[in-house]
Amino acid sequence: MPDQPARPEQPETLPGMGRARRRVVAPAGVELAAERPVAQVLVDLPLAHLDRPFDYGVPAEMADGAVPGARVKVRFAGRDVDGFVLGRAESSDHGGTLTPLRKVVSAEPVLTPEVAALAGDVAVRYAGTRSDVLRLALPPRHATTEKRDSVAASEPRPWDREAGERAWAEHPPGPAYLRHLAEGGSPRAVWAAAPATDWPQLLGHAVAAALASDRGAVVVVPDGKDVERVDAALSAVLGPDQHVVLTADAGPAKRYRDFLAVSRGRRRVVVGTRAAAFAPVHRLGLVAVWDDGDDLLAEPRAPYPHAREVLLLRAAREGAAALVGGHAVSVEGHQLMRSGWAHLLSAPRGVLRGRVTTTVAGADEFSLARDPLARSTRVPGEAHRAIRDALETGPVLVQTPRSGYAAALACERCRTPARCRVCAGPLAITSATRPPTCRWCGTADEAWSCPECGFRGLRAPVVGETRTAEELGRALPGVLVRTSGGSHVLATVDDERAIVVATPGAEPLATGPTPGYAAVVLLDTWLTLGAAHLRVEEEALRRWANAVALVRPGGRALVVGDPQHPAVQALVRWDPAGFAAREAAARREAHLPPASRIATVTGEPGAVDDALTLLQRPPGAEVLGPVPHLEGREAHPGRGAEPESRVVVRVPRAHGSALSEALREVQRVRSARKLDAVRIQVDPPTL
Repeated sequence: MPDQPARPEQPETLPGMGRARRRVVAPAGVELAAERPVAQVLVDLPLAHLDRPFDYGVPAEMADGAVPGARVKVRFAGRDVDGFVLGRAESSDHGGTLTPLRKVVSAEPVLTPEVAALAGDVAVRYAGTRSDVLRLALPPRHATTEKRDSVAASEPRPWDREAGERAWAEHPPGPAYLRHLAEGGSPRAVWAAAPATDWPQLLGHAVAAALASDRGAVVVVPDGKDVERVDAALSAVLGPDQHVVLTADAGPAKRYRDFLAVSRGRRRVVVGTRAAAFAPVHRLGLVAVWDDGDDLLAEPRAPYPHAREVLLLRAAREGAAALVGGHAVSVEGHQLMRSGWAHLLSAPRGVLRGRVTTTVAGADEFSLARDPLARSTRVPGEAHRAIRDALETGPVLVQTPRSGYAAALACERCRTPARCRVCAGPLAITSATRPPTCRWCGTADEAWSCPECGFRGLRAPVVGETRTAEELGRALPGVLVRTSGGSHVLATVDDERAIVVATPGAEPLATGPTPGYAAVVLLDTWLTLGAAHLRVEEEALRRWANAVALVRPGGRALVVGDPQHPAVQALVRWDPAGFAAREAAARREAHLPPASRIATVTGEPGAVDDALTLLQRPPGAEVLGPVPHLEGREAHPGRGAEPESRVVVRVPRAHGSALSEALREVQRVRSARKLDAVRIQVDPPTL
């Protein structure tokens, strides 16, 4: 049923309730509550055609506990299922006898009106169901924790306006943004942070400005390392006991305790990973997301929402300020600026020049004359010289895009890829002392020989961070070399003479009296740019910028790659906003997101055909496909995996809402008719 505003005589009704008109008929032998005897319940079922509230009778003994937002048990289709009370009413539009509630599981109102409304918005945006969204938004109940009282509320420190404006001074008009926020306004900005910026501290001052206006804040970051940094910054800026951390790995008791502290109004600031976007903060004044291009912010479970979009929907609904930050600017961030919805906060050119000097190996004739192989060697002489020089003043970070030792092997003579004799899977070497081993079945092949030419030698066209560290250790004896990647990720390293070889996202912070790396070297940039997906250049620039941003002020970065590539040039100039503008223009010409709204429909070929038959295409819709889709699995002869089918539906951006609603209708019909399942993703992170 369509969402309608609550009537004035139903002040406890949550968003999404319809109008009730008929007298309530009580079941035999059941005494209903004297006031508002009807509970409107959203059942926790992932069936699209049941994504609406159902009316149940409220027994008199449950009247006090069945409050809006409470968890209940109800009888549905012959079995007991969980649900949430969305509202209480005096009457019902149901013509028969109302089934009574089976049980009030908890009288704790964990589903606030704001989060209930947001769940509806997200379900509409991503063609999903509210029950699926609420599974992402609400942590599992922990009964023991719920019975305890939450921590006491405490007053935050007075806002240090001078310190905040001083911290943001190099990112104009950042100080004006803070002032507007502290005065109760709702400014919206895309923030391109300069390298060597203590971005968690700046986020802390933005949150402090929101608290100064007696409002709360939600800060979402990609991973646990970022959470720890922002957690420390908030404690330093706001003082102790002013915020909570919401992450999936916190443990059920702690996570639920912190969630209750927020829902009960004892804490008004939340920092966490993507699920924290739904935190029930009272009087929300600021939503902030850092590094919004990171794919960790895209939920891998239905309906696959992106944390950035969830926060923007929330800011629009609750009238909160928004801050979309990162060292790189995503194409979606540029779209926010291009539409006028947000303004850019960035450092002037003079500040950027003083923070880092970025060069490309072999970029000019002088460098090529000195090292003719600078553009073809994996670690050219210029990179070795840069590392040796920088080691005199501090640690050096070397980024390489692959983890492991030798992730791929080939015949040294004819370059034929090395494959397993058992299952035809790719061979790899995990360390210098282990034989080639199949990445699929784990079979070791010590006596491998090339099936084409018979040669027994192997080469590694793709080298991981472990092998890179080994090579650098041989080239620079006496220098400590550390690795960070895969299952072994370092959070910090000391300010000492050392080389840190890390994969993207696993770069540790260099701490000490002079924090930051003396130099950053980016290797194998061709490999980062060689991935076959929509956002490859945008993602490459984001990864490089995040690594270069770890230098200390005045440090140096060296890129080993094509000096003429647009992404490399954008890094050298440190122009992420300009690169995002050019990338967005190219996307508009190709009718790709965010200029267009797309959705993928994936499943068995017959199920996809059924979905296309049911789809009422919006104006201007294009259907691309179907094509085989292996869901990331590598096709090979040994498995016999039958590929699924996938189609892409594309519409102009103006008809994006119509596409989402049409896909929701497909899901409702498919669910009601019990047709084969399909997986629908609206605006997937990549294709």
